[in-house]
Amino acid sequence: MIKLTFCLVRLPHLTREQFQHYWFNTHAPLVASVAETLQIRRYVQLQSLPPEAHAAIRASRNAPEEFDGVAELWFDSLETLAANSERAEAREAGRRLLEDEQRFIDLAKSPLWWGEERVIVGAP
Repeated sequence: MIKLTFCLVRLPHLTREQFQHYWFNTHAPLVASVAETLQIRRYVQLQSLPPEAHAAIRASRNAPEEFDGVAELWFDSLETLAANSERAEAREAGRRLLEDEQRFIDLAKSPLWWGEERVIVGAP
């Protein structure tokens, strides 16, 4: 399994509540609607709690500003991702997702990367 991890920072004109509401109620259904086309096996949103909930732990590590949320998407393999780039319907689905992301995510401040999970504690 290959996972895309996307650390999201909201656009400056949105409150955290507006951002998370849009992400869960508008963007998530869009992802679900194209999941089969893009061969997404799992999609999870980690919505951040208010800053005061993690201020102490951030301070204890001199951590940077928190993200507004993290999206995790699982795919079968890198070959699956490469095949998506060859299929017009998958490219269109990806375009639709990016177009919607631009409505609520500050993409220039939101790192993302591909990785492979290595479970240390707990069953996969």
